[in-house]
Amino acid sequence: MNRLIVGLFVIASATATGVAAQAPNTLGKIKAAKAINVAYSADSLPFSFTGPNNEPAGYSIDLCKRVIAQIGRAVGEPNLKVNWLAGSTPERLSMVAGGKADLECANTTQTLARLANVDFSGLTFIDASGFIVRTDGTIKGLPDMAGKKIAVLKGTTTETRLNSTLQRRLVNANVVLVETGNQGLAMLEAGTVDDYAGDKIKLVGLALLAKDATKLVMLADDLSYEPYAMALPRGDSALRLEVNRALTQVYIGGDIEAIFGQWLGTLGRPTGLLAAMYLLYSIPD
Repeated sequence: MNRLIVGLFVIASATATGVAAQAPNTLGKIKAAKAINVAYSADSLPFSFTGPNNEPAGYSIDLCKRVIAQIGRAVGEPNLKVNWLAGSTPERLSMVAGGKADLECANTTQTLARLANVDFSGLTFIDASGFIVRTDGTIKGLPDMAGKKIAVLKGTTTETRLNSTLQRRLVNANVVLVETGNQGLAMLEAGTVDDYAGDKIKLVGLALLAKDATKLVMLADDLSYEPYAMALPRGDSALRLEVNRALTQVYIGGDIEAIFGQWLGTLGRPTGLLAAMYLLYSIPD
């Protein structure tokens, strides 16, 4: 019996050691390199986009810069070099899962499917997805989309939910996959597609870039619920702690007021749901 107990103990110890060895040490990697690799979206105004001087800008980028500063303090390297890596949603998640990026900062929705490959920080925003159409068109709601062409970003949660909604509602529309939001906007303006589906706040940002924003309108229909968070390497609890520590500091220290005001203030104050999210994801020491 004693030999059996000892044998089981050895096996359990070896298994635990193996699991621990597989856990990523992103903070150690960042400290050794004195640099951090951050994936972001180049065209997701107002959350994450390439701004003046070819520098990343937006609501998520401002949050990310606070997170990077906290990570620098945690590893004893306050002046970390930041390598910004632009990519689509699938590309950004792949960068994090594969170790090319240490952190991802954009308008990425946390889902159970994505949690199979990456971890996520606390929530950074709550949005819903919907549609924009041309004012000279005939689309007033989802039933009017039968036989129409609907553009949507490839590889996003909106693509998945659009297809399932059309199937559930028995609307026979043609879904057209695009690589960037700007491509979808150009197709909508040119009449190549009749409708563009995406996260509502991002649709507002795209409309601001239109040749004539008065010719576009957002439909009242909500397509899905989109909880945004920062994607992180799976299983790295030490990194996740510092990221959530930084977000807590932003939420309870007042910085979120200035960040929201700069990038989203034209839409009014945060909704009650978003204000509650800031409170619920402020983690006490």
